[in-house]
Amino acid sequence: MQKRAILAITIATVLFTTLIGFLSVLQNVSAESDTIPNWIKNTAKWWSENQVTDGDFINAMEFLITEGIIQLPVTVNSPDVDTITIGLIPVEKAGELTSKEEAFEKFLEAKLNGVDVIISVTTNYETIIEGMRFGHIDAAFMDAGPGWITHSRTGAEVVLAEVVQGKVNYQATVWAKSDNESIQSLEDTIGKKVAFTSITGSSGFVRPMGTLVASGYITIQGDDITALIEALADSFEAYTFAGGYKAALELLLNDNVDVAFGSDIAPQQYLEPSDQAKLRKVTSIGIVPSHVFMVSADMSDSTKTALVDAMIQLNREENNEILRNLYGAEALLPTTTEMHIGDFGNFIEALTGLDQLILDKYNKNR
Repeated sequence: MQKRAILAITIATVLFTTLIGFLSVLQNVSAESDTIPNWIKNTAKWWSENQVTDGDFINAMEFLITEGIIQLPVTVNSPDVDTITIGLIPVEKAGELTSKEEAFEKFLEAKLNGVDVIISVTTNYETIIEGMRFGHIDAAFMDAGPGWITHSRTGAEVVLAEVVQGKVNYQATVWAKSDNESIQSLEDTIGKKVAFTSITGSSGFVRPMGTLVASGYITIQGDDITALIEALADSFEAYTFAGGYKAALELLLNDNVDVAFGSDIAPQQYLEPSDQAKLRKVTSIGIVPSHVFMVSADMSDSTKTALVDAMIQLNREENNEILRNLYGAEALLPTTTEMHIGDFGNFIEALTGLDQLILDKYNKNR
């Protein structure tokens, strides 16, 4: 089963790399053109909007390849630098280079002939951001929130998204008790007692609160974290930061709150079936993106392409253990900043003063 999953991801990676440029081509082809069938155009559009399955999209791309409409690139790109420094905050032993990072470093050096790869292990994202700003760090693994902040501050770009449990995102969700029918939408949570996971939680705060602000249901009077806290107090009967998915759901089960915010699979992960049955999914708010791999704004196209080509070889069965050991991801898929974290970044921007708290959350020196 694992071999088939890795093979499917590898095929999808090749097709997805083609898609990044292909979607823009579709938009510029007239409806009367017979070069690309209309059903292909519709399938690509619907897939980008999550209205058709990945299998449907892959079938459409395979048709275009078979017909020769899409020509897969065969050119080999070479980096134009002698050294590439990659920043990361390790899962364990922050500040030290472990055997897991060393295996990753040696793998890339073998794929990028003649390039010295340096893994810069740090304890906080601010070091990585400043390193990218001043040219000391060329690329980095990052969570989605810090990734957006890095893009905003330095111009660095997302080039790869991590695949976890077969997906590159998950759904932020509103949960209520099954016997409470008074809440039918996200906006119905205003004026209620609510439980967020934490003030930096992606699905448990950033996505729901950001959506309410961006949609005009909540107004923040100011441009700092104090204004954000005041908006919370004005908008809800009561609010609490529970400390995690499980704690927020337990507050809901015990009738301490009317609503809990979290992920779409949080009840299955943390609650017994009997307690799951007591809850009702009010609505899915929208996606929260997975972790990303970013490159600096100054990296040349040839080096960027060579690095991405090397990284996606971690999806292959013989190399996949290196990636799984590094961060627990199953695979890496090519993407762009706007495609993967653009919408989520807008919610961070809407929540005044939150960017620094997000960076502080990952600071292992604190």
